[in-house]
Amino acid sequence: MAKTASKKLPITVVNADTATFDCTFGRGCEGLCCKNGRPGLQDGEQKLLQKNLKRILPLLTPEAKAIVEKQGVVTKRYRNGLPMAAVTDGWCVFFNKGCVLHKLGALEGDFLKYKPQQCAIFPLLWDDAGNWYVRQWNYKGEEWNDLFCLNPQETKKKAVDSLESELNLAATINVSPEDDLKKAS
Repeated sequence: MAKTASKKLPITVVNADTATFDCTFGRGCEGLCCKNGRPGLQDGEQKLLQKNLKRILPLLTPEAKAIVEKQGVVTKRYRNGLPMAAVTDGWCVFFNKGCVLHKLGALEGDFLKYKPQQCAIFPLLWDDAGNWYVRQWNYKGEEWNDLFCLNPQETKKKAVDSLESELNLAATINVSPEDDLKKAS
């Protein structure tokens, strides 16, 4: 277990003592992390979404609904070995004034229930050595410098306090570099 000065964490986060984060969706942010968001979907995630598609489709924009009805929940594009969700009008197909998967899960008491793992743990990420960190502007080559939520100057709220659910979920993910080597061989 990782430890910061005030809190035990379920995973070791290399920048836990300095990282800040406060999701302001609906309070100044309209979901910029979903803009051009193309989460990779694991098999189990695809099956869960397919099983609940009748409930998801009415929540999508008309354009996104047409895409998902025509091609399914994933495209033929892959990243890190996973097929990616489609994008329409520059936004993830599951975005409609917020993440419809988040909203559907929240109605059932678990906002992470339907969200792809990559989305559910945002802004947590792991490096090639399997070390977890909170994405921040200019930290480990962060590319999303247009996301003000990743700017440490935007909030004083400690990421380890605002990301409790995400940290707990990340603790269930195996990011061992040795596993990647086994998969590649």
